[in-house]
Amino acid sequence: MKISIITVSYNSAKTIESTIQSVLNQDYHDIEYIIIDGSSTDGTKNILDRYKRQISHITSEPDRGIYDAMNKGILLATGDVIGMLNADDFYINDHVLSTIASTFTASDPGAVFADLVYVQPDNLNKTVRKYSSQNFTPSKFAYGWMPAHPTFFLKNKYYKQYGLYKTDYKIAADYELLIRMLYLNKIPYNYIPKILIKMRLGGVSTASIKSNIILNQEILRACRENNIKTNIFKIYSKYPKKLLELLKR
Repeated sequence: MKISIITVSYNSAKTIESTIQSVLNQDYHDIEYIIIDGSSTDGTKNILDRYKRQISHITSEPDRGIYDAMNKGILLATGDVIGMLNADDFYINDHVLSTIASTFTASDPGAVFADLVYVQPDNLNKTVRKYSSQNFTPSKFAYGWMPAHPTFFLKNKYYKQYGLYKTDYKIAADYELLIRMLYLNKIPYNYIPKILIKMRLGGVSTASIKSNIILNQEILRACRENNIKTNIFKIYSKYPKKLLELLKR
């Protein structure tokens, strides 16, 4: 089973090398690695050039945002399964993709997901919060909850069947896509009870109060577009639990 990994980057010179190495160091070898760069100007291209013989496909050109870049990667992917790995995230060990492959082989789900941890950008061994996907059910989309998107692996055929990321979303196109796949079209999924990814704090959806307001407005929109009954009060009800997670760390 071939697994396609897509990394989208833009001016990611400070972090992308650890992302690349975490893919190249995997003990599962039937991997297609695709990097879609948004024509970076900070030295990212120089790093990509150093690894170009080990990466299946590199594109560096202007795009219309992160989701447009992800879609470019999906359209290039030839793997049976596709996963996204952000340019400031990395796999927690060298066995992650072996775990993904064995899960798909054992029970043949349409998708799998797992847990991740947020870490300090200047201390990658310092966990700030764990994002657990354990208790996810599709009914929780109405409450602003989804599985950890960087741990989400989906069979390629479902992108062809049900579509790509909607590029008119600024932050929550991943939320809308997971609703479309897991709720609307009821793709069977498995949860892997393991931490697979370390994610540096400071991504687009966690950067500011303003971005969180936009995020939740787009979550509301995604639910409505896919016939999930909810309201903004339900969606904001997730924050007390997130606060408890921070206090437990």
